[in-house]
Amino acid sequence: MACDFFTLETVQLKTLYVLFCIEVGTSRVHLAGVTNGPDSAWVTQQGRDLAMDLDDQQAVPKFLVCDRDLKFSGRFDEVLRAGGIRVIRTLVQAPKANAFAERWVAAVRAECLDWTLVLGRRHLEWLLRTYVDHYNKARPHRGLGLGLPEPPPREPVPVHPDEVWRRDLLAGFIDEYRGDRGMTARAGARRPR
Repeated sequence: MACDFFTLETVQLKTLYVLFCIEVGTSRVHLAGVTNGPDSAWVTQQGRDLAMDLDDQQAVPKFLVCDRDLKFSGRFDEVLRAGGIRVIRTLVQAPKANAFAERWVAAVRAECLDWTLVLGRRHLEWLLRTYVDHYNKARPHRGLGLGLPEPPPREPVPVHPDEVWRRDLLAGFIDEYRGDRGMTARAGARRPR
């Protein structure tokens, strides 16, 4: 699993910090939290919540890769170590060492955030929850053979074109296409003209 922060400016020019984790093997993203002032106590609490969520899902990774940011304190490491996760720090100024996290940041920016004016923290949380849900459950991934990080519980059923309907996400930036049985027929991102 890889973990990192990225920042975003709101329309009022306030900086928001987003903490997320991505499972390297499945490309499944976990949104840890959004704040305007991360400190080591906040990051430690997010690590505690993440460890409990992963334990509940019985998907505890062996390793968590993160950079040497001071916000990832010793208490953060202890919380994850107690959950059976070993924290591995990347080298100083080596963004390629955390390439999976960097790639997801590029994807969320290109497909969602670069096209949206963010009003505040709650608005950004809603945008990211919606995008992460789409990313995990409906967006095909090349690295997974066009599969999904969270595949549906049953095999797709052939659907007649008349039975397909489109659902807009994020005000039409992303379209999901589904058959009347609720199975994803195809999904894609659309950019504004």
